[in-house]
Amino acid sequence: MPAPPLYRSDADIAVVGRGLLDRTLPHAAWSHAGHFAAAFWLLATRPLSAVPRELEHAIRTYNPTVGIANTDTTGYHETITQASLRAANAFLHQVPGRPLHAACNALLASPLGRSAWLLTFWSRPRLSSTEARYAWLPPDLQPLPYPDLTQSALSHPLPTVISTEA
Repeated sequence: MPAPPLYRSDADIAVVGRGLLDRTLPHAAWSHAGHFAAAFWLLATRPLSAVPRELEHAIRTYNPTVGIANTDTTGYHETITQASLRAANAFLHQVPGRPLHAACNALLASPLGRSAWLLTFWSRPRLSSTEARYAWLPPDLQPLPYPDLTQSALSHPLPTVISTEA
């Protein structure tokens, strides 16, 4: 029997996104699913060109509030964050008009819902490297099939599907 959906409404997605930005998100909610929920919310409520740096800033400032240091081995990871944003953006464009929570639940039920999805594209040593943590490091196993957000044919804004009001 499949697990029940993690997110039941777009408001649930907004709680994660807003909680990340204002640093009130409970640490337990900052999971693999929480990362994708925050990415979906930002992609739906912000100009696409701003999302990569806004998410980086949000994670870097959120982590210390829950006891996670941003170091050479813990905390913010640029390559994982940018790869996940690319995947989230491409996924959202494959399901136009679908509510964010339904799209996020569908992504989480797909292979992207497993954190090991990145190891299809990166070797563990390359993905675990300090270089990959601090800067985008292209995959070494096979090309990532999701375009860069700043150079993407998918760079048009998504239709607003949830309220952007606080």
